[in-house]
Amino acid sequence: MRRIAATLVLTLAVLAVPAHGAGTPAQNWTTFDYTASRTGANPNPTGITAANVKSLTLRRVALDGTVDSSAIYIGGRFFVTTTYGKTEAIDASSGAVKWRFTPPGYSSWVGTAQITTATPVADPSLRWIYAASPGGRIYKLAVANGHAAWSVSITRLPSHEKIASALNFARGHVIATTGGYIGDAPPYQGHVAIIDAASGRLLHVWNSLCSDRRGLIDPASCPASDSAIWGRSGAVVDPSTGDLLVATGNAPWDGRTNWGDATLRLDPNATQLIGNYTPTNTDQLNTSDADLGSTSPVILDAGHLVQGGKDGKIRVLSVARMRGASPHQGGELQVVSTPSGTDLFTAPAVWKRGTSTYLFAADNGGTAAWRYSGGQLHAAWQHDTGGTSPVVAGGLLWVYAPGGGLNVYAPGSGALLTTLQCGPGHWNSPIVVDGRVALPEGNANDHSTSGVLDIWSVR
Repeated sequence: MRRIAATLVLTLAVLAVPAHGAGTPAQNWTTFDYTASRTGANPNPTGITAANVKSLTLRRVALDGTVDSSAIYIGGRFFVTTTYGKTEAIDASSGAVKWRFTPPGYSSWVGTAQITTATPVADPSLRWIYAASPGGRIYKLAVANGHAAWSVSITRLPSHEKIASALNFARGHVIATTGGYIGDAPPYQGHVAIIDAASGRLLHVWNSLCSDRRGLIDPASCPASDSAIWGRSGAVVDPSTGDLLVATGNAPWDGRTNWGDATLRLDPNATQLIGNYTPTNTDQLNTSDADLGSTSPVILDAGHLVQGGKDGKIRVLSVARMRGASPHQGGELQVVSTPSGTDLFTAPAVWKRGTSTYLFAADNGGTAAWRYSGGQLHAAWQHDTGGTSPVVAGGLLWVYAPGGGLNVYAPGSGALLTTLQCGPGHWNSPIVVDGRVALPEGNANDHSTSGVLDIWSVR
């Protein structure tokens, strides 16, 4: 009883931390790209504006590993998961690491290629976060002290099936996806795992190859391999229906049980396929390793999606044309080039301002914006500076350049307001909340056991 009481007191103390941004209410950022629908847009005032962004002060926090993803934020603390599965809680004001959770098996992964690049997620109570490990397990950790309440495996072959994408949370469920490692070494299958957040029980698994088989499968028992679900957003939750949207990487597609290089809509429990799309050249994409699923689907409105890919294309899709389990090939409403015509590995952001909707995307060679209306994208502006997954917060557009530097733009015009100096990275992306900006540096493929979290704040 004393332990429970102490945990409750600490939890309340954490959640009571006041906002740092002057004149703004306390805020949280509980999941990758701010929402379960992965808009990448925080519509609330952050305390950081075009007038004061150039005067932000930087604190560099040393971590026990590289964080090749993004942070989340709850009650004055940032939470990150390193590539070898350590999850750390960092005091946003002092930079002190308040606790670390080290998953069993950590020492066996260190220095190897077996990693995770998944962003953790919090549940609505703000008392628990959920984090991935290279061992193929998801852990439920107490926000107050990092105590693990449960863990569950979502793969039978963690050395081949990687948890790369951000975790998500909806309807009392933790939602996770699996992919493969560099080189696409078989066997593995991309799948969606639904976990009961209260008990840790694995409720449902939907396999994108051998999709007629339920539950976790031995990857070698399926004749087809690959079809990674590895876009940065992982499974996207449609806010109007609760449906799950995912995109798969290169693998066979037959429109029946194998769904490689496809955009897929699943019911909220991931028990059945209820919509699908694949390009007419799906065989070519598979052969050339041009994964359609290098990025996750993006919701423009209730009737339209965007799907990028490693082929340098961004496709506008009709939800109605995708409907049903029967196969749908082609039928795109529009196809435009990625900012520099190269692979899209990042998560685009959608920003709604009044009656206007903007789509922002960045690749290694550029950053671009489009105005969206009526199923069509209209070019707004473009820069030759590349970036990772952009976010919009407090009316500013934030784009991390993998070579170093966090660029801040006026989202409507694309005017560069400032560049916050920082080191290079890979898939890392910023969050902006409560008067602070947090951005991890580094590349998971360096297999390092140290890393840095940059925290900028208003003076």
